[in-house]
Amino acid sequence: MSLPLSRPSRIKAAQRGLSLIELLIFIVVVSAALAGVLRVFMQAGAQSADPQLQRQALAIAESLLQEVQLMPFTFCQATDANVETADSAAECDSLVENIGPEGGETRATSPQFDNVNDYHGYAMNGIVDISNAAVPGLAGYSASVSVAAAALGSISAASGDALLVTVTVNGPSSTQIVLSGYRGRYAPNAAL
Repeated sequence: MSLPLSRPSRIKAAQRGLSLIELLIFIVVVSAALAGVLRVFMQAGAQSADPQLQRQALAIAESLLQEVQLMPFTFCQATDANVETADSAAECDSLVENIGPEGGETRATSPQFDNVNDYHGYAMNGIVDISNAAVPGLAGYSASVSVAAAALGSISAASGDALLVTVTVNGPSSTQIVLSGYRGRYAPNAAL
């Protein structure tokens, strides 16, 4: 049976603190854990793009994708006599709309792109508006557009009645945004 500690012994036991060795071990363990956590944060920070750069690239991609998707999607070129009446490529007078720009068409100068298909292969280094004027602050970005026939629901890719439009925007600090959208031929005679 153990005897109860006397009052001075109890006070001495309660006042006992950490030894120097215990304190050093605590500091080493906490330092190692802190170093590991900081390393993870530093790697994550170094590999993540600036959120403002990501948002700017996304805004450029959304704007260009919307511009392309709002263009007419007809069977015939805009200058074809049957552009507003043709219900198939066979009904075009002579100017069938194909993927890619025709006859020197560009986005900004005459003759301008007049169909979704015309944007295939379009690229810009430094972002420009529709009049080909440089947009201030966006010289470090580039954008490209790809247009391809695609299957969409019950529409087969071979029919050519649906297109997949892909916009890729590259920016500073290895920022890259890729947006894709579909364009269906829901109004084949709408030349405007």
